[in-house]
Amino acid sequence: VQLQASGGGLVQAGGSLRLSCAASGLTFGTYRMGWFRQAPGKERGFVAGINWSTGSTLYEDSVKGRFTISRDNAKNTVYLQMSSLKSEDTAVYYCSLDRDGSRYDYWGQGTQVTVSS
Repeated sequence: VQLQASGGGLVQAGGSLRLSCAASGLTFGTYRMGWFRQAPGKERGFVAGINWSTGSTLYEDSVKGRFTISRDNAKNTVYLQMSSLKSEDTAVYYCSLDRDGSRYDYWGQGTQVTVSS
């Protein structure tokens, strides 16, 4: 299984970015996919997740109302639309896949998001 994340970059505070993550090599079903991020000197933390079959979503409190996670089942792709970006959103963003609801066990390579103030 490979997860290929893209869409990161440099943006000014208040701006928007859209991250994409395409999954390939899947020989099993997907329970959920999610986005995590890791800022310098900090641990990786959960940002948002989406149930692959129902589309139900979950967000970390600091991104609620600003970020939107969505998926395209046919393309095995998950998106993260980020708006009203703040400097504290600066991090490497990782996508992840959970096969069966037990844990996120497949990870993409990460994409850098830098928000300048």
